Amino acid sequence: MNGPLGITRIAPDVCVAGQLDAAAMAEVARLGFRSVVNNRPDFEGGPGQPTSAQVEAAARAAGLEYRFLPVASGYQSPEEIAAFAALAAQLPRPLLLFCRSGARSARLYQAAQAVG
Repeated sequence: MNGPLGITRIAPDVCVAGQLDAAAMAEVARLGFRSVVNNRPDFEGGPGQPTSAQVEAAARAAGLEYRFLPVASGYQSPEEIAAFAALAAQLPRPLLLFCRSGARSARLYQAAQAVG
């Protein structure tokens, strides 16, 4: 079930969403999230995709923790999975992950849980 901004809960304190832009960060904070992780590489979507720097500036202005951990959509390496697991363990919850559709972020989270 999708909520505001296309957000889907995948764990009690973890949600995923498709591409979010800078303007969405104030709403993300209003919804009670404390941290955001962007898993989509810059320019993957071509012109018009917001850059990590743009989203990060808005996230920080909204009082959110922000991290950029770009991963490919089809494959996440063991090193990327371990890096995400370490990152997720440090960030304040609730945590919102996003990528193009939310699917790769969900897979990354599940893979990190499996090795956790």
